[in-house]
Amino acid sequence: MSGGALNILVAGGSSPSGIAVARALRGAGHAVFTVGSDAARIESAAAAAGAGVVPLTCDLADPEAVRGLHADLLEGTGGVDGVIHLVGGWRGAKGIADQSDEDWDFLARNAVTTLRNVSRAFYDDLAASGTGRLAIVSSTAVANPTAAGATYAAAKAAAEAWTLAVAEGFRRAQSGHKEEPVEQHSAAVIFVVKALVDDAMRAASPERKFPGFTDVEDLAAAAVGLFGTPAAELNGRRLPLSR
Repeated sequence: MSGGALNILVAGGSSPSGIAVARALRGAGHAVFTVGSDAARIESAAAAAGAGVVPLTCDLADPEAVRGLHADLLEGTGGVDGVIHLVGGWRGAKGIADQSDEDWDFLARNAVTTLRNVSRAFYDDLAASGTGRLAIVSSTAVANPTAAGATYAAAKAAAEAWTLAVAEGFRRAQSGHKEEPVEQHSAAVIFVVKALVDDAMRAASPERKFPGFTDVEDLAAAAVGLFGTPAAELNGRRLPLSR
C-alpha cells in the first residue's frame, strides 16, 4: 500500500455524498478531482468540498468524453489511483406493470453506463497503481428487491455484477495469476446502503428519523479507509454501511 498522496477521481461529485467524499479524501492528503455533467454545479460542489478539490466537467454516459477525461488526467497526473463512483438516482413505481421505460433508461444510464465507461477508461490506471481502488455505492434492495422498486434494484444489481467482474480482472492479473503471481494491490468494492442522508435532508424533514440510512460522512470515511486497507481484504467484497 502507498502511504503518500494519491490521485482520486470522484464521479458524480455534485451530490451531497460527492461533496462529503471529496472533502474527506482531500483532508486525508490526496489529490482529488471531482467530476459532474453540469459545470456550475460541479464547480460549486468542489468549492463546498474545500480548497484543492479540482472540478471537472464531463458527461460520464458518453464513452468518448470519458476517454478524453482520462487522457487529460493521465497527461496531468501520470495516472489515477482511485475512482469513487457515486452517479445514481432513484426511480420507483407501484408495481411491476407500471415500471416505465423512461425510468429504466434513466437508471441504466446513471448506475450502469457511467460505471462501464469510467471503469473501462481508468482500468489500466487502477490495475497499475500500487493502491488502485474502484468503489461504487449499491443498495440493500439488490438482495431484497420489491415490485415497486424493480427497475432500481435491477440497475443496481447490474452495477454490482460489473464491479465484481472488475474485481475478478484485478485478481486474475495480480495475486491470482499462477505463472507470475504478485501481491494483490488493486481492488474493486461495493458499498451497500439502504439510502443516504445528509444534514440538509434532516433539516428539511426534522420529523423524520431516517432509520437505517447511512450518513454521507460515514460513506466518506469508508472511502478514505479503502486506501489504507490491503487490497486482498477488499477486492470483490460487498461492504455494508447501513446502520
